[in-house]
Amino acid sequence: MLHTLQTLLAFFVALGSLIVIHELGHYLVARWCGVKVLRFSVGMGKVIFSRRFGPDQTEWAVSILPLGGYVKMLDAREQDLGKLPPHDLEREFTRQSVWRRIAIVAAGPLANFLLAILLFAGLYMHGVKEPASKVAAPQQATTAYSAGLRGGDLIASVNGEATLVWSDLRWQIIEAALAKGEARLQVQRTGHGAVSVTLPATSLANLDLDGDVLGKLGIALARPLPVLGKIVDGGAAARAGLRSGDLIIGVDGKAVQDGIAFIDIMRASGGKTVTLKVERAGQSLLLPVTPEVEPGTAFGRIKAEVALMPEMVTLASKPPVALVKGVVKVWDTSVLTLKMIGKMIQGELSLKNVTGPITIADYAGQTARVGVISYLSFIAFISISLGVMNLLPIPVLDGGHLLYYAVEVLTGRPVSERVVAMSQRLGVGLLVALMALAVFNDLTRLLS
Repeated sequence: MLHTLQTLLAFFVALGSLIVIHELGHYLVARWCGVKVLRFSVGMGKVIFSRRFGPDQTEWAVSILPLGGYVKMLDAREQDLGKLPPHDLEREFTRQSVWRRIAIVAAGPLANFLLAILLFAGLYMHGVKEPASKVAAPQQATTAYSAGLRGGDLIASVNGEATLVWSDLRWQIIEAALAKGEARLQVQRTGHGAVSVTLPATSLANLDLDGDVLGKLGIALARPLPVLGKIVDGGAAARAGLRSGDLIIGVDGKAVQDGIAFIDIMRASGGKTVTLKVERAGQSLLLPVTPEVEPGTAFGRIKAEVALMPEMVTLASKPPVALVKGVVKVWDTSVLTLKMIGKMIQGELSLKNVTGPITIADYAGQTARVGVISYLSFIAFISISLGVMNLLPIPVLDGGHLLYYAVEVLTGRPVSERVVAMSQRLGVGLLVALMALAVFNDLTRLLS
């Protein structure tokens, strides 16, 4: 129950803050352009709470449906302006120049991009601790092994772009896959120095970008050797004579790669006696151990801590550099998002990549539990997605209105109300279909 409440709280805090920032963009630029704002609402539908402030007595409201928000301006298309004084008529939205209307509509998505830039810049200045781009030994039947990657390799760059941390590595591999090109990896290998490895374009072209992209190529995060930590009294490890600091070299004569592999072997050996090869104070020991079967499961446990934390890297930048990196990050993320949307439209990428509120809420909860840094990074990425989605040329979205104004700039006259009304209905239908698809994908992920 607490887990669910935490997830919901993290979701609504993230979503609410992004909606407020988006609508503040519209509001501030509308005021700057001299347009009268009647209502600023967080949420859609019936107003459940409101207060009026400012010289224009703008209504600041909270509405019943928490998904979305809006800024209601003085607009001849929605209100009867017959009794308004002349100075208020001059502040009506449709009487503004097309460039002012473009500025007001574009300000919402741009506010989301600006928020993401500032969040990323702050994170870069603070210093973000992430796993280093060091890989575990790949399986022989994988693309990574065939290309020449080996366990312990530190991937320094992909196609000339630095990849000091794991998220950068994943990002550059996705970029290469979307471009249908090869991925040229510069690798630092212990005892060999710099090594070049190339993942072929044929392996990346049909790569499913949903889920563990790197894992599908055989690239896994390097984990530390299985060194035991705290030993629980009375557990299988204690009974077998295992001690804190023991290094597990092998199980039943087979080498153990890392802590994850050791845990997997113990989980699969519930109720069975296996022989551990242990290194302790420079000596090699053979100790039999019988993992206890967890009640209600078939999983075995020896009740000992195992080192799992990968090698971490903390990168901190000075403010000007951090700001530039924030801009570049937002630009790259926006471009990648548009590429993925294009691939889905062309049928080259599965529609299961479309996610909805359930998945977003789940990620919000997960990142909030990890820590403030992860949560702020999540909010930055969602803010970029919100900005990109709102700029798509879909009627009823900001991008649809910008499309109308672009036509007006080119033709010298506004799009007819009949065309706008028809396209708005089509836009609503498209958004409903997209939302249904997103919720379906969310439920499929949840059930699987």
